[in-house]
Amino acid sequence: MRIRSDETYWLLKNGLLTVHPSLQENTRCDVLIVGGGITGALMAYQCGLDGYNVILIDKRDIAFGSTCASTSMLQYEIDEPLHSLKEKVGNTVAIDCYREGVRAIENLENLIKDLKLACGFERKESLYLLRSSKDEKWFEKEYHARQQAGLPVNFLTKESIQNKYKASAEAGILSTSGASIDAYAFTHQLLKICVDRFDLKIYDHTVLEEVVYKAGNHTAKVGGEFNIHFKVILYATGYESQAQIPKKVASLISTYAFVSEPILHLPKYLKDTIFWDTQDPYLYMRTTEDNRVLVGGADENFKNPVRRDLLIEKKELHLIKQLAELFPQLNVIPDFSWAGTFGVTKDSLPYIGPYLKKPNTYYILGFGGNGITFSVMGMQIISDALAGRSNRFVEYFRFGR
Repeated sequence: MRIRSDETYWLLKNGLLTVHPSLQENTRCDVLIVGGGITGALMAYQCGLDGYNVILIDKRDIAFGSTCASTSMLQYEIDEPLHSLKEKVGNTVAIDCYREGVRAIENLENLIKDLKLACGFERKESLYLLRSSKDEKWFEKEYHARQQAGLPVNFLTKESIQNKYKASAEAGILSTSGASIDAYAFTHQLLKICVDRFDLKIYDHTVLEEVVYKAGNHTAKVGGEFNIHFKVILYATGYESQAQIPKKVASLISTYAFVSEPILHLPKYLKDTIFWDTQDPYLYMRTTEDNRVLVGGADENFKNPVRRDLLIEKKELHLIKQLAELFPQLNVIPDFSWAGTFGVTKDSLPYIGPYLKKPNTYYILGFGGNGITFSVMGMQIISDALAGRSNRFVEYFRFGR
């Protein structure tokens, strides 16, 4: 009999940090943000800095969507290796996206330090592990592509990986630019600062039902009877945005994760490093502040939430087996397991910027395995777009590309 919870670790660790009312009156703002996860919080902060009057709404409790389910590993790497991304989008775009990922982690770190947020942010190395010798050729090609792009990487041999990390892999690419965070705690703390500094209005359990566009007076109808009049609407609703966009821009994927019981003597090499490998789907791993091992992967095409959640126990066993193959000497006891859903695009890049088929409408959709870094990148992209400033990433991440 299963006795562990299927709730996410972050929710059980932190609890319900903040309570907000639902909207109970007509109101207005400059910018209406739809989505109260980490992306919505980052955008609320940026819009506050830029001087806009902002309202944020969410149909759930704050950060109860993908943010709550995230494993919150921060990497500059995206799901598409650099060498193959070049073939899809060109050298300049691919290298720019990878380099901007490095800066995004730096920018997030600086933001957390400046605001003195206690959200478990830790700088870590990132080790990309080659699991099969048949992939050795393209793996070496990937290393050289990153090296030539000036990215912070070192190539590790099978022996060095075994000696330092006690891991079973054919080779590795070690990057210095990685980190981990508690995205759930970060979201709540950042929104509180937005409320205190910028008078942000937050309404949860508030469902956006319809948007009526009219020159000079756009209206969002919410909760069945109330209206929010706005100048700009910004969707930070992740994979759920697909229902609002006629053309399919992402495929939905179910992903699974578990976190172990605390490990009394957790090796330093595990605490200081995040790991992921070349399997398809890939396995990824990090540790938490309280010495737990957090493992994710076992992805499959999303069909519906019921099927996704029914597979949690089976997927947990699969992840445990994969972890044991990668780290034979690591003994973990699972404590909590859960499932989540995310979107993947054809080029593994996000969609961030204006949606030209609707007036004054913007999306910030950080699809893929590192949506948090895309969301940090989106702060400046959207800020520039709203102000009419040029930003090459608006073109890179546009709809219809």
